[in-house]
Amino acid sequence: MGGSPTGPTPSVLCALAFYFVSLLSLVLIVRAQNGTTPPSEVSALNSVFSHWRISPTFYQWNISGEPCSGAAIDATATTALGPTSGDYNPGIRCDCNGTVCHITELKVYALDVVGGIPEELWSLTSLNSLNLARNYLTGPLSSSIANLTQMQHLSLGINALSGEVPKELGKLTNLLSLSICMNNFSGSLPSELGNLIKLEQFYFDSSGVSGAIPSTFAALQNLQLVWGWDNELTGNIPEFIGNWSKLRVLGFQGNAFEGGIPSTFSKLTSLTDLRISDLSNGSSSLAFLKDMTSLSTLILRNNNISGTIPSNIGDFQSLSQLDLSFNNLAGPIPDSLFNLSSLSYLFLGNNKLTGMLPALKSPLLHIDVSYNQLSGELPSWANNSVLATGLDCIQQNFPCLGDIPSSPTYSDFAINCGGPEITSSSQIVYEWDNETLGPATYYETSTKRWAVSNVGHFNDINNPQYTSVSSSQFTTLDSELLQTARISPGSLRYFGLGLENGNYNVTLHFAETAFLNPPTWKSLGRRVFDIYIQGNRVWKDFDIKKVAGGVSFKAVQIDFRAQVSKNYLEIHLFWAGKGTRSIPAQGTYGPSISAISAARDFIPIVGKNPKKSKTGLIVGIVVPVGVVSFLSVLALYWFVLCRKGPGWDDDEELRGMDVRPYTISFAELKAATEDFNPANKLGEGGFGPVFKGTLNDGRVIAVKQLSVASRQGKDQFVAEIATTSAVQHRNLVKLYGCCIEGNKRLIVYEYLENKSLDQALFGKTSLFLNWPIRVDICLGVARGLAYLHVESRLRIVHRDVKASNILLDSDLNPKVSDFGLAKLFDDKKTHISTRVAGTFGYLAPEYAMLGQLTEKADVFGFGVVALEIVSGRPNTDSSLEEEKIYLLKWAWHVHENNREVELVDARLLEFDEEEVKRVIGVALLCTQTSPQQRPSMPRVVAMLSGDIEVSAVTSRPVYLTDWNFDTTSFMTTDTPKCKKGT
Repeated sequence: MGGSPTGPTPSVLCALAFYFVSLLSLVLIVRAQNGTTPPSEVSALNSVFSHWRISPTFYQWNISGEPCSGAAIDATATTALGPTSGDYNPGIRCDCNGTVCHITELKVYALDVVGGIPEELWSLTSLNSLNLARNYLTGPLSSSIANLTQMQHLSLGINALSGEVPKELGKLTNLLSLSICMNNFSGSLPSELGNLIKLEQFYFDSSGVSGAIPSTFAALQNLQLVWGWDNELTGNIPEFIGNWSKLRVLGFQGNAFEGGIPSTFSKLTSLTDLRISDLSNGSSSLAFLKDMTSLSTLILRNNNISGTIPSNIGDFQSLSQLDLSFNNLAGPIPDSLFNLSSLSYLFLGNNKLTGMLPALKSPLLHIDVSYNQLSGELPSWANNSVLATGLDCIQQNFPCLGDIPSSPTYSDFAINCGGPEITSSSQIVYEWDNETLGPATYYETSTKRWAVSNVGHFNDINNPQYTSVSSSQFTTLDSELLQTARISPGSLRYFGLGLENGNYNVTLHFAETAFLNPPTWKSLGRRVFDIYIQGNRVWKDFDIKKVAGGVSFKAVQIDFRAQVSKNYLEIHLFWAGKGTRSIPAQGTYGPSISAISAARDFIPIVGKNPKKSKTGLIVGIVVPVGVVSFLSVLALYWFVLCRKGPGWDDDEELRGMDVRPYTISFAELKAATEDFNPANKLGEGGFGPVFKGTLNDGRVIAVKQLSVASRQGKDQFVAEIATTSAVQHRNLVKLYGCCIEGNKRLIVYEYLENKSLDQALFGKTSLFLNWPIRVDICLGVARGLAYLHVESRLRIVHRDVKASNILLDSDLNPKVSDFGLAKLFDDKKTHISTRVAGTFGYLAPEYAMLGQLTEKADVFGFGVVALEIVSGRPNTDSSLEEEKIYLLKWAWHVHENNREVELVDARLLEFDEEEVKRVIGVALLCTQTSPQQRPSMPRVVAMLSGDIEVSAVTSRPVYLTDWNFDTTSFMTTDTPKCKKGT
């Protein structure tokens, strides 16, 4: 203490000198073996990286100043610098001949680089691959790009480049792949691009170009893929495209083309994916399709196509999606169309098709034939599709409303699209709208006050969602209205039903939440769609963000005036192929709306009865008597129900559910599971065994079988069915149906390939959860619980949040499962007292000790799960040293000593330390002693997302300081009345 400072010892200096000499020798050896990079290329690369404020990773390449070293010359490394090349970003590849090395590949991908492209880049003339996609590059593209004559793969997509596309690109005659998509270019496509005769792939969708396709493009005979949607391409689609005989994929949606589809397209027999939409001022037939039997995706939407559906459509055995909607097709639908084994999506709505639907079909999952002129009886297979509302309802002019004019019931309506019921600051009650919609769905409320339909499929993504949820706060009085939205990839209609005729003021609420604000590539998306009111287009190319002044997360309110003359109001949001599709993720496009209200602009008659009559007196007497009689019968029913023996049938209880689930026969489930073959057994819990199976329609399922002897199991069966039927969210397990036959009780869920989170974290499995995946799992679970607590129309407490009740799908998205212990919660109550049920280690203290239940009990369980996700170990592990046995106790120890990284799973070699501290901080907040000190789940989502700061956590909970963990802790196996986890 207080002594003079001491410098490095001689031995340390010697060691350092030896290290640097050895490193220099290694570099010299590498250079001697592989060659050196010319100083001009080194200078150019350094200048570019300096301009963009990025640098290579020291241990990967550019070792001690030589760019062509390490991974840059490793022949075993990934050969292509594509998006999947891991952390080797920014990265280069070099070609060395023993004397000289040249930089041949450069990747600066999705790093949010901001600014122009430095001129020095164009001096790297040996480049044959350049990937600058997903940044925020601005300014024009220099004509000096002509220097890169060796270029084969050039990707400039998803940036903010502007100006005209330089004609000098036509000098890069070795190009095989060119992407300029999703930029802000202007002007026409240069005719010089016709010189790129080796070109195989051309992406210029959403690039901003306009005008006619140059005739020189006829020379591009090697093209295999062309994406050209969402531009302002004009004129006719060139006939010479029919000579691109190698073409496999062609997309021309959302342009300004005129005329029909050229008959020369009949020669494109190698096509597997054809998408053309929104042609104007012309007409064509489908005759050109005759020999295109290799098609997998065929979208010819809104093209004024007439004639009939080809009679040989049954030969298209690879067809998985067919969209011919919004055309003028007539005649019957060929029966063979319904027997294509690969076809999953069939959209034929808004045509003039006639005849009957076939009695039989293949496992075709999603069908829309609305707004046609079909007739006949509804086939049995339609009972669970959009057709279930009846053929009379879904045909032209929406005739299912034909009986409403004689008795209008309403003079206003309001809907919180995709969300729970909300009362606005102006006291308007926005009804809940979180019904699960699919690619072809029509839903009508039980009160017949309003309805909604969706038609369309989000292409190129798995498990698409048709609602969106945001935890962001908006600077408006009714922020909650904007936190959910109904989204659609095609056609989204809302109907106000049973309305009194007259003029209405219609208000539509929007907010763009999918795109971030600049400068980031995730801000470059554009959502564009058309708005129709009562069949009239009132806004073409509506862009939420543009109307909001170019910013996201801002409320947009649009008012319209509409006349109701047939007792219904139709609001139609229609995607006409415009806007980007893959920013920030694939499938981000199409209509989005947060809330709708319609209010009368006249003095209503509905609800008034100006004349007193005997009818009123009769009603005044009969109704109360009826109510009393009903209550008496109900009381008798419950008395009998309470006296039931174990052998009674519980089907009556299911019939009383608000949302009755789809039932599946026991015979079908028996066949699906191969007679409940033990080889198909996935596991067993307190409820009973779980089996894997496959339904007749190809869906893979998980079947939970109730143990016959369990009365508690029957109660949980009813609770689980009722809860899961009433809620739908991407982070909640999906219910397919149930089986109730005699004493057999089974629940049918979607099958999730990667099983439960506890198996992934603690079990013997080849599945590895890296740090980003773990963060996503935390967020997903939090969002699912936030939905249950706040966003669902029912307020639900899960009561058993634990790692084994979180399942992982094929993409490792988490889904909360097992609602057997779930409780509905009254908003007016601070808590409810109930029998304690749950799993030790996850139980909140006030619930475990006092039986007091609120949604904060789930928050506590989530906190424990979050710590398990970070640490990769269960909450209690007696095999560890004493101070580490209890995970919560150990977490507080490392937190108080600022050593949070010690809690991280030792298998994680790479992680974000700040994210680790954030997740641990949130988990410690969630596990506070007092429920009032724990955050709500929406706030947890906001903290984990980084939208708000994590509140400071200062003191340990009292249960960690005052309680003896070995004897009385609620976390031990001695806890009374707790159900041990399955």
